[in-house]
Amino acid sequence: MKKVSIIAMVIGAILFTPVVAFANSLVATSPIAGATLQSAPSAITVTTEIALMDAGNEISVTDPTGVRVDDGALTIDGVNAVIGLKQLVKTGIYTVNYSLLAENDVPLVGKFIFNFAEPTVMATNAPEPSSAPTPSGNNLGTTIFVLGLLIAAIVVTIALSLYARKLYRDR
Repeated sequence: MKKVSIIAMVIGAILFTPVVAFANSLVATSPIAGATLQSAPSAITVTTEIALMDAGNEISVTDPTGVRVDDGALTIDGVNAVIGLKQLVKTGIYTVNYSLLAENDVPLVGKFIFNFAEPTVMATNAPEPSSAPTPSGNNLGTTIFVLGLLIAAIVVTIALSLYARKLYRDR
């Protein structure tokens, strides 16, 4: 009789204990847990193995001083939970806490961190307009060459007009 009751208790424990193999689990996060970011993300995404329920989920993001920086707008899209972020202004370790619900499953509760290392801004000097180089003066050789071309053009024009007159008269 004692053996039967022990066997019944073992079978009952096996049948009525939640099976952890079918429990929801975290698949991915964006940003990746533990990552160091140089640019601030606009949203946090948590991806699970099982589709999430539309209601009852919660994600919160806190800055290094413990102040919430999420905008509170949680969107559930199948296995993805996305929450928007306010502008990140403090450098340091940010903590993401989540409690996600899937149908017929225990809540998936946890947290991860990421480091936001805002790039240092180097002061740059304002560009100064540069002045165009001024000509160093008139070159006598260039002036003589240009005047010679002008005189040659005038001579050719006169010669062509005289030749055209001669052709017109000879007709």
